[in-house]
Amino acid sequence: MNNINAADTGFIIFATTLVMLMTPGLALFYGGMVRRKNVLSTTMQSYGAVAVISIQWVLIGYTLCFGKDISGFIGNFQWLGLNGVGFKPNADYAATIPHQLFMLFQLMFAIITPALISGAVAERMKFSAFIIFILVWSTLVYDPIAHWMWGVGGWIRNLGALDFAGGNVVHISSGISALVAAIMLGKRRKLESITPHHIPMTILGAGILWFGWFGFNVGSALSINDVALNAFITTNTSAAASAICWSFCEYLYRKKITSLGLVSGAIAGLVAITPGAGFVTPLASILIGSIGGCICFCSVTFIKQKFKYDDSLDAFGCHGVGGIWGGIATGIFASKAINSAGVDGLLYGNPKLLGIQLIAIAVTIIYAAVMTFVILKLINMFLKIRVSEEEEKNGLDVSIHEEEAYGSTGTQF
Repeated sequence: MNNINAADTGFIIFATTLVMLMTPGLALFYGGMVRRKNVLSTTMQSYGAVAVISIQWVLIGYTLCFGKDISGFIGNFQWLGLNGVGFKPNADYAATIPHQLFMLFQLMFAIITPALISGAVAERMKFSAFIIFILVWSTLVYDPIAHWMWGVGGWIRNLGALDFAGGNVVHISSGISALVAAIMLGKRRKLESITPHHIPMTILGAGILWFGWFGFNVGSALSINDVALNAFITTNTSAAASAICWSFCEYLYRKKITSLGLVSGAIAGLVAITPGAGFVTPLASILIGSIGGCICFCSVTFIKQKFKYDDSLDAFGCHGVGGIWGGIATGIFASKAINSAGVDGLLYGNPKLLGIQLIAIAVTIIYAAVMTFVILKLINMFLKIRVSEEEEKNGLDVSIHEEEAYGSTGTQF
C-alpha cells in the first residue's frame, strides 16, 4: 500500500503545468524586448531549453540532482534513465505524491533556469553554441547546485541553508552565469539605439510568468497545507510591492512610470521572494519585494551603465541581484512559526542563519561564475559562440533560422 494523497497529487500536477508555462511566458517576455529581426531567435532559445533539458533530465539530470549522495557534491547514477523512478512515492522528497510526479515537477525548474540565461546573450549568440552551452551548463552547474541545496546529503542542505523554491538553485546560478556570458560575448552593435520592438508581448509574457510563479513557489510545498497557502500570499504580495517600488524609483529618476518598468518590478519581486516564500510572513514579503524592486532597479539603471556590460534583457539585474537579496532576506525574516521545517532568522534571534545563507550565496556565485567561464571558453575553442558582424546586422532570425517574424520590411538596424 502506498501513501499517495489524491489531493496533493492533483495539486502538484497543476503546479507542474504552471511552471512549464513559465518558459513560454519567458519567451514572450524576452521576445518583446529585442528588435523585431531577433524575436524568433530569442524565443527559440527558451523553447530549445524545453526540448534539450527534457531529454537531459530523463537520461542523467534527475539522478545527478536527487540520486543517492556522493560526498555531499552530486547524486549517484541509481536513477539513470529514470530507472527505478516509478509511481510509488519517494519519502525522502515527497511522501504523498508519485515519485514520477516529483521528478516532472523538478524538471520544469531545470528547464527554465538555463532559459533565463538567454536574456543576457540575446541578439548575438549562435543558437548552436547556446544549445551546447545549456546542455553542458545544466549538467555541470545546475545539477550539482541543485543537489547541494535540495538533494538528501547535499552539503549546503546539511549546513542548514534555506531555499524554498530556487533562489540559489535557479536565480543566482542563472543570473551570475548570465553576467559572465554577457561579458564574454561583448556588447551588441549600436547598443545605444536598441529599443524593444513589442512591449505588449513583453507585458503578456510577464503576466504569464506571474501566473506560473504560483506553481513555482506554492507547488514547492509539495502538499496542500498552510505552508503552500502562505507561499501563495507572500509570492503575490512581494510581486505587487516590488512593482510599486520599481515604479516609484523610475518616477523619481525619469519623472515617468513605464509599463516595462512596472512588469520588470513585478518579476524582480517574484525572484526576491522565491527562496523565502514558504518561510516568511506576508508582512515580511512586503519588505522583501519593496527592497528587491529598488535594488534591481538600481542594478539595471546604474550598475549596468557604470560597468558597461551588455546584459541584454537584464537577466543578471533581475534574477542574479534579486536572487541574492532574496537569499539574504530569508536569513533575516525566516520564521519557524510559518514553517516548522525551517529555521528562525536574524529577526527572530538567530543570526546564524544569515551567516549560513551568505555562505550558500557566495559558493553559488563563485561556482557558477567559474564554471560558466570555463564552459564558454571550451565551446569557443571549437565553435565560435558569437555570430558574425554581418549576421548580427541582418538579424539572427534570417541569418541563422531563415525566418522572419513579421515579413520583410527592409533594412533593420
